[in-house]
Amino acid sequence: CRRPGPRSPRSPRSRRAFPQELQQQYSPSRWARRLRGDAAVQAHIEAVTRARASTRTALHVPYGEGDGERLDLYLPEEPSDTFPAFVYIHGGYWQSLSPGAGGTGRRRWWRWVTTQLPKVGAVPLWPGRPSLARCPPDPALCPGHMDAMVLQVRRSLAFLAKQYPAIRGIYLCGHSAGAHLAAMVLCTDWTEFGVVPDIRGAVLVSGVYDLEPILHTYVNDALNMSREVAQRNSPMLCVTQAVPAACEVLVAVAQHDSPEFRRQSQEYSQALRSAGWAVSLLDLASVDHFDIIEKLSEDTYILTQSAQMVFAG
Repeated sequence: CRRPGPRSPRSPRSRRAFPQELQQQYSPSRWARRLRGDAAVQAHIEAVTRARASTRTALHVPYGEGDGERLDLYLPEEPSDTFPAFVYIHGGYWQSLSPGAGGTGRRRWWRWVTTQLPKVGAVPLWPGRPSLARCPPDPALCPGHMDAMVLQVRRSLAFLAKQYPAIRGIYLCGHSAGAHLAAMVLCTDWTEFGVVPDIRGAVLVSGVYDLEPILHTYVNDALNMSREVAQRNSPMLCVTQAVPAACEVLVAVAQHDSPEFRRQSQEYSQALRSAGWAVSLLDLASVDHFDIIEKLSEDTYILTQSAQMVFAG
């Protein structure tokens, strides 16, 4: 990540935000249109744990020496030496909703991922069913260390590129805190990793791209970030100039996301565009922070269709 430069201008509302207001702005369940509070989160978990598991998997594949440094691979049903890889990075404010705890919750959560995201990528460009890699490992294993979580995601992608050199491109999809981690991947200097993953597309859904406001909320109680840590792990401050091979990026945000989430998506997409990236901002009507990703199961859903276009790149 480059040294933080001048801050991008914020709306008057954002500049006047006080800690109590930030607590509300960065509590997605308070803005959910169907339910509020814990009920909204529980409904989201139930909604994304209904699908069946893939028949071909490689689970707990180590990509590092840490206990939590594992990938779950959901492979094409038809054996193939070459395939595109979809990497889904889940949300949960870097602390929860992780499959890393094991047990039924682990399998149920990723059953949603392994059926819905391959459907997003079911386009004529790729024969058969695409693969999917699960990352990152359980963020709760390294509370208070955002640097470690970002590094883990980068290492997992480097491992994927080295272990499966025949992969026809890597496609990222991240939701909420997962969109933040995916965005940090886009500003990676891969020199130290000894490989440059062929990242061809990224779909970032209702993400957080500036971590400084998080410092003033309950979320940081567990993360324990300093201002310096927040700055060097803020995608808004790490945008690099696009290179000719830069991937296409789709930034999606919900109508019923909070004003701060909406601001962050708008400003980050503009920062990418100013740096020469091919980026689209999709403002989705009639959805909130949770069903914006749940509805990927619907073929007629605009985010599903837009993601197909990114993955067809």
